[in-house]
This record gives sequence, structure tokens and C-alpha cells, in this order.
Amino acid sequence: MLLASRRRLRAEVLIVLGLSLGQSAVYSVVQLLDKMTRAPLSEATSTLNRSQSTREYFDLTYQLLDIIFALVPVVLVLYFLSSHAQGGRESASGFARLGFNFARPGKDLLHGLGLAAAIGIPSLGLYAAGRALGITTAIVPSGLEAYWWTVPVLVLSAIRHAIVEEVIVVGYLLDRFGKFGWRTPLAIVVSAALRGSYHLYQGFGPFIGNFAMGLVFAWIYTKTKRVMPLVIAHALLDIVAFVGFSLFGKAIGLG
Repeated sequence: MLLASRRRLRAEVLIVLGLSLGQSAVYSVVQLLDKMTRAPLSEATSTLNRSQSTREYFDLTYQLLDIIFALVPVVLVLYFLSSHAQGGRESASGFARLGFNFARPGKDLLHGLGLAAAIGIPSLGLYAAGRALGITTAIVPSGLEAYWWTVPVLVLSAIRHAIVEEVIVVGYLLDRFGKFGWRTPLAIVVSAALRGSYHLYQGFGPFIGNFAMGLVFAWIYTKTKRVMPLVIAHALLDIVAFVGFSLFGKAIGLG
């Protein structure tokens, strides 16, 4: 019975990853190979938040649809976690099991702010080093035109990335890896490796940086059992990158 349950959970994990970040990892590897076989990585560019239409309101529509549908695997994960809660107790919902709720707003916000500061500054140094070594592409955080809705959409995009990555790669996978019988260090390393792999399209520097970030985030989660501070930290990092570039990137010669 236990073996059958583990097989079912493995199939569940493969389905979730195939619909979300596992799929992104496969595309990322292919994109990296494409870039490497065209020119040195130092000459390549990786653009995040691309414009999808030259017509303003169609572009807005596409951006919002992307954000909404990207969150569907998160809903699926929360459903899976809730449906397996013992006794069907409300306190054992997917949100509560992952600590993805507002039970500790003050502490979660403070921890998120501290974590964002601790991760953000080294990330800038790693990006600069990667560019100098030629192992990182030029990263353009926003390719959107300057419309009235650009900044709000970039904020929503940042929150979307934070929720998808932290809920699935940290909270959900560590829960399932534990049920597979994996030891905590192995679960943390695999989670971090997945995080790094779907950033490979940006080059090897971002893979290393996100792998390190994944180790820290997953380790913190094993201690706190709360994904909310990780979501807050991740969202803040992406908001600063996306919105900061959109507002000031071209002015300082980065656009």
C-alpha cells in the first residue's frame, strides 16, 4: 500500500512539474544550447516580461492572461495538499500546511525584507562577475513599452513568479520528497537544482546564483515550515529588478 501511494505521489509530482517549472527547465536548457551555438553567452540577451503585441490593450490582455494561467499549477498543488490532509480538518488545508497564509503578517514581512536584502546584494555581484567571465547573458528585466499599466503589471508579474516558484519548488516539493522517504539534505539540493535549471537560459551565472538561493530558501523552510516569507522576499527582489529597470534602466544606459 505504501509503495502504491509513493508511486501515485511521484506521478503527481511529474504532472505538476510538467505543467509548470519542470517544463520551464526543459525549455531553459534548450534555449541555453541555442544561444551557446549561435554566439558566446556574453553576446546573448535574455529578456524577461516581453511585450506580446504592438497594440497596447491587447498586450495588457496577454500579460494578465499569462499571469492568471501561470497560477493554475499553484491552485492544483494547494488542492493536492488539501485533499490529502488527514481528517479533512480546515487547519490542514494546503495554505496552512505550507505556511502560505497571513497567520504571522508582521514576522513574515520582517523575515521577507531581511532575506531580500541578504540575497539581493550578492546577486548583483554575481551577475557582474558572470558578465565579466562571459558565462552570463545580458539580462533585460522588462521589455514592455511604457504604458500606464506597465508598472502594475510588472508588480503582478513579480508576485506571480514568487508564488509559483516558492509554493511549488520549496513548499510542495519538500513535502512530497519527504513522503518519498528522502533525507532533508537531498530534498534541499534537488529543489535548489530545479530552481537553478529553469534559469539556465540566462547563462551559468544565474544557474549558480539561483541554486545558492534555492539552498538558502529551502533550508529556511525546513526550519520555519512557512513559505510566505520566501514569497515576500522573492517578490521584493523581482519588483525591484522589473520596475527599477522599467523606470530607470534606459536612463542609466542599461536599456
